Amino acid sequence: MDAFRSSVPNSAGVLAPAFSRVGDAFAENFAEGLELGASFAVMLDDALVVDIRGGHSDRKQEMPWAEDTLACIYSSGKAVTALLIAHEVSEGRLDYDAPVAAYWPAFAQNGKEAITLAEALSHQGGLCGFPDEMPPETWLDWDAVADRLAAMAPLWPPGSASGYHPQTVGFVAGELIRRASGKTVGAHLRDAGLQLYCGMGPQEAARAAYMPKPPRAPDLGEINLYTELAFLKPWAAPVRVAREAWMAAELPASNMHADARSLATFLHPFVNGGARNGKPVLTQAALDAAFKERVCGDDLVLPFRLSWSAGLMRNINRHFGPNEAAFGHAGFGGSCVLIDPENRLTAAYVMNRMSPHLVGDPRSVRLLNAVYSRLGG
Repeated sequence: MDAFRSSVPNSAGVLAPAFSRVGDAFAENFAEGLELGASFAVMLDDALVVDIRGGHSDRKQEMPWAEDTLACIYSSGKAVTALLIAHEVSEGRLDYDAPVAAYWPAFAQNGKEAITLAEALSHQGGLCGFPDEMPPETWLDWDAVADRLAAMAPLWPPGSASGYHPQTVGFVAGELIRRASGKTVGAHLRDAGLQLYCGMGPQEAARAAYMPKPPRAPDLGEINLYTELAFLKPWAAPVRVAREAWMAAELPASNMHADARSLATFLHPFVNGGARNGKPVLTQAALDAAFKERVCGDDLVLPFRLSWSAGLMRNINRHFGPNEAAFGHAGFGGSCVLIDPENRLTAAYVMNRMSPHLVGDPRSVRLLNAVYSRLGG
């Protein structure tokens, strides 16, 4: 591994000589004024081949992006939750094809009794947002949100189409993880021993990077009721809450914090035969079920044609590099993760200058294309 040195302010880290083009792409993002601070990591065949960072973590651009700097990864954390679910399936405590209500009986209310775990994870449950007004701070109360989801009627016939669930899918998955394992998502991540958090104390929060909001709102396409409930209603997200309270809460779909190395490392069992550090984490049967296509078509919420597995985007739009057989997830503002079982590859991009791209941010696309240029496409 070579030390990473470039024109990027405060550049640091390491990368394998064969991946020098990735370092160039990272520097190009900064040279074009697209970054404030960022980190990027690649795991290949159980080895860390890229772990680079640079820029600043604060508003005044006085604090270097350090090895322990954390950034919110927003919806990229949904891939983390997908792996935790796959682990519970591997342990026999959950089944993708079983009804959610088999593990959470109250969820069967109002026509939801047949929604399977796989349908819920692939955004087919019709629960993209709450139709009834509520104080935005309700999102910080796990039990209150779970009760609302259990009582809610689907907004469209479950299983008929996908409609992206920006917040609620994390509560459904997290509640099932808690019921199956006895531990919350945040507790599982603390046990992993990585710089990856869902719910942070003051010490971790102090390392979180300043994240300026995008210069304009994302393009949500033609606005419909589902889009409004998912993103645009005043109660669609935990807005106007104290930053410290938001960071301390567990919102698995939207407020995980991480560095790139930890994120790529945590997800690597998806591509490494289910193992982490030589220890089995996922069974092959669970991997096969996790990657199986569950729905494909025009999404009811996002302005894209999407293909979903059980919690991961299938790469049909090449938002996650050129390999259409890969998987990934993107987060609000630009973060993303790549999961490529074919090449035994995971990658993670974490940054703090947020862009309006919903998925396929040009910065991450440039970095991932540079990775694949080393792999031959």
